[in-house]
Amino acid sequence: MSVAALRQVEVDYPRGRALGPFDLAIGDGELVALVGPSGCGKSTALRLLAGLEAPTRGEASRLQGRGETSVVFQAATLAPWMSAAANVALPLELAGVARAEARRRAAGALARVGLAGAEQARPAQLSGGMAMRVSLARALVTAPRLLLLDEPFAALDEITRRALADDVLALWHETKPAIVFVTHNVEEAVYMASRVVVMSKGPGVTVHEEAVAGALPRPAGFRTTPGFRKSVETVSAALARGMGAPA
Repeated sequence: MSVAALRQVEVDYPRGRALGPFDLAIGDGELVALVGPSGCGKSTALRLLAGLEAPTRGEASRLQGRGETSVVFQAATLAPWMSAAANVALPLELAGVARAEARRRAAGALARVGLAGAEQARPAQLSGGMAMRVSLARALVTAPRLLLLDEPFAALDEITRRALADDVLALWHETKPAIVFVTHNVEEAVYMASRVVVMSKGPGVTVHEEAVAGALPRPAGFRTTPGFRKSVETVSAALARGMGAPA
């Protein structure tokens, strides 16, 4: 079952074509990574899936209903005057959930991302990795069927990035939302996704799709396995072709 799809979408801005024609179908519970050079339209595709903008041509579809789709951006986008619990509870309260129940569910979501006890912390008191965990908790508190991640780890150090990648996969294992993950990092894409879509330089089109074998969440040592290394090299070569460079 498809939870979201882009069909022959094209997006034009005043500066010119930004994306397409581009097709993408996301199955229920599927983990998909989008990789491509800067300016290829990865984030534009994500915004189309989120319903934050409409294509110039073509069709974008997704599950309708409040809370069915959640988005995590590169910046944590937390309200600085609100506690972690209040930030996480916000989408529930906006949906009409009673404050006490929203805060209870927010505390549970924070515990799921390893932040039990940090409910009253303000964003200024959190590290970058902790702030991103709060953003993840806020995205997951509505139990979405589609989770869209727009380079959420880009500003974090490598150790924190890897830890959060494992956290996202563990959280995915609990409720199995479909996830679309935008990243510039080929190894991160192959590690987190069951399917990697490689895009050309803008306006982006699909140049390769790589099915990544292996159990999800990833077992210890997965990054050193021959299958992982082979997929990384294949995706890297496709990315080079998409950028117009020799493979």
